[in-house]
Amino acid sequence: MYLKQNLVKQQPSFNLKLPFVGESKGSYHHKLLPGCPAMPISLQLRGYQQQAVNNWFANNGRGTLKMATGSGKTITALAIACELYKQINLQVLLVVCPYRHLVTQWARECEKFNLKPILAFENLHTWQSQLSIQLYNLRSGTQQFLTVITTNSTLIGDGFQSQLKYFPERTLIIGDEAHNLGSPKLEESLPRLVGLRLALSATPERYFDESGTQSLFDYFGSVIKPEFTLKDAITQGALVHYLYYPILVELTETESRAYAKLTEKIGRALLYRDRDNVELNSFDNNEDLKPLLMQRARLIGAAENKLNALRELMATRRETTHTLFYCSDGSQEVGQRSSLQQLKAVAKILGVELGYKVSTYTAQTTLQEREVLRRQFESGELQGLVAIRCLDEGVDIPAIQTAVILASSGNPRQFIQRRGRVLRPAPGKDRATIFDMIVLPPDLDRKTLEVERNLLRKELLRFVEFADLADNAGEARMKLLYLQKRYGLLDI
Repeated sequence: MYLKQNLVKQQPSFNLKLPFVGESKGSYHHKLLPGCPAMPISLQLRGYQQQAVNNWFANNGRGTLKMATGSGKTITALAIACELYKQINLQVLLVVCPYRHLVTQWARECEKFNLKPILAFENLHTWQSQLSIQLYNLRSGTQQFLTVITTNSTLIGDGFQSQLKYFPERTLIIGDEAHNLGSPKLEESLPRLVGLRLALSATPERYFDESGTQSLFDYFGSVIKPEFTLKDAITQGALVHYLYYPILVELTETESRAYAKLTEKIGRALLYRDRDNVELNSFDNNEDLKPLLMQRARLIGAAENKLNALRELMATRRETTHTLFYCSDGSQEVGQRSSLQQLKAVAKILGVELGYKVSTYTAQTTLQEREVLRRQFESGELQGLVAIRCLDEGVDIPAIQTAVILASSGNPRQFIQRRGRVLRPAPGKDRATIFDMIVLPPDLDRKTLEVERNLLRKELLRFVEFADLADNAGEARMKLLYLQKRYGLLDI
């Protein structure tokens, strides 16, 4: 594989030293030149952030930071850039983000660190000449530092790829929400000549894609220990405490029949594999199972009775503000029309039937509209946002106090990101509340039930873990106990 053959050659040739911990507060201002990295005077890194910086340097400028959503990965990454500028006179910071809104969020954070980033996305003509000029200025010595923030889609384009060969050796690449960069097309587009590499993700492991996960670690470096978990983040005050209320939802008769048929097909696929001595529980590496599991996820995500449960829940909570409603993930639905069906139904129930002040937030919402919605939401002018997947990664709306999750995602990454999104601290926010709609599988025959137990085990582990960390852990666990008993999963 091209990547693996070139990894050793492109290891950083610099002698990186461990940062001196006592210097973390405002220590870089002796080199405060326009556009050059400098720690904000008011910033004091948390202990775990400083440890992450130290461990990345100890790993010779490579590694993946697996830190809980909302625990400050961006600040940690920019602190690394500041230290590199101080130690080896770093010349370029290249940040790659999956979405446009993350580019603007990174730009805001970069400005706090004295950086003047080029935002390389959308129209080629708005950034390409600017990038060429500043790369030339770096080489000629008339400019000391360059910051570029781009999107995954711009990275793979010819316009950006043609510029990468002019990036100097002293460049740091940061992959934000880096699990996205494990796909073959994106992984091939990552610059091989850049030796200093940092990946950021609460969930770097790719869902149903072990080879993509390995490619990601081959390029950026493996997860740097220790990982910073949700429990760590809550204990250390990086995220707020929360109340967790599972809401168990039954499938309709039609949905139950479809669910039973799908589970039977999954069972047959697993049985076929078992003849070849493949472990029964290893779902992740089987191409035949993926479409079946995705269909099952779609069915669960769009379960009709979730709308009834929502109506019942919100009828008694009409004064609630700062609430986020997560609807079924559009990418898993059959066609764009059906992907918005639940979102529209939820918006209608809340806005028309219950008189709740809400707005939808989708991939089609422009950056300008998103900013307006964010301000209206924070001020309380809007009581709630009804959203799909575009709020999963990186969107920073700490004012969210309550979340109603209709999506029931089987994808661990989405589950982890959604809960972290709600737990970000904000002024006056001591605790968050999460209502999580969990679909109850229908009664199945004995043979199919065994398959269901294996499928359900993984999902229940996540729900139980989340219940255990809640302030109302006992109450939440009692609600899940019914599900555990029904499927003989009391060992979880």
